[in-house]
Amino acid sequence: MASSAKILFLTLFISLLGFSLAARRLDESTQLMTFQYHKGPLLNGKITINLIWYGNFKPAQRAIISDFITSLSSSQSSEAQPSVATWWNSIGKYHLLANPKKSTTALSLSVGKQVIDETYPLGKSLTNKHLVELASKGGQQVNAVNVVLTASDVVVDGFCRSRCGTHGSSSISKFTSQKFTYIWVGNPETQCPGQCAWPFHQPIYGPQSPPLVAPNNDVGLDGMVINLASLLAGTVTNPYGNGYFQGPKDAPLEAASACPGVYGKGAYPGYAGNLLVNPTTGASYNANGANKRQYLLPALYDPTTSSCSTLV
Repeated sequence: MASSAKILFLTLFISLLGFSLAARRLDESTQLMTFQYHKGPLLNGKITINLIWYGNFKPAQRAIISDFITSLSSSQSSEAQPSVATWWNSIGKYHLLANPKKSTTALSLSVGKQVIDETYPLGKSLTNKHLVELASKGGQQVNAVNVVLTASDVVVDGFCRSRCGTHGSSSISKFTSQKFTYIWVGNPETQCPGQCAWPFHQPIYGPQSPPLVAPNNDVGLDGMVINLASLLAGTVTNPYGNGYFQGPKDAPLEAASACPGVYGKGAYPGYAGNLLVNPTTGASYNANGANKRQYLLPALYDPTTSSCSTLV
């Protein structure tokens, strides 16, 4: 069962690094393209996020991710601004444009099932087929997203070489046309932090600006949050490969990946932008979350203004 709407490395890698001549060429070329709605369904309403942990993750690491998911739909009045919830609510613009004459239910995400698998039953070298198999452990519900998170010692086909994560969909069964959506994100801490955890690690090439301090003091997990945030935005707005995207279908630019390397105003290749800084830890961030956490989230393409929108 082949996945659809995969975020290929040319897009996601540049999106995370935000530097090099390739990024400049991509930025210049995408300005000429129109962000299009391809008439397919979007995920809407109450969405359950099931987490499948493959390999060794510390409880504190799992809390970083689960708190991020909780933050997406937290009450904005209970959090300092700018908030993760504010960032996520901007996704609603896509739904309004897709159905201008129809009322839509506000997007609400919640943490569902958590599957912790520390025994590596499929080994430490995974293929795309393995990822779908792992994703199915979260259940096969239409209004759910199953997120597979692989530990730092797990090698996934294409990881670091061509991608930092991906999202797609797979048939629930051969007896129905319905599909469930899934995301995979790898921990880049030891395999490629300079690629998939920038700007929290020194880049492997391009402008060698000092890395930023990770807001949760974990380069690998804070990098995973960036990737997961980007892929969640892509999953909701382009779940089955026929939603919102620009460029070719097999390498689409989606809600977050259409804004490569942008995290704050003033961003340019090699510079993430003007960010907030925690006075105690020195960590850089742009969003406040649940349990007094702070996160760095990518800019989102605003379909109403045809521009990249940042929280700060």
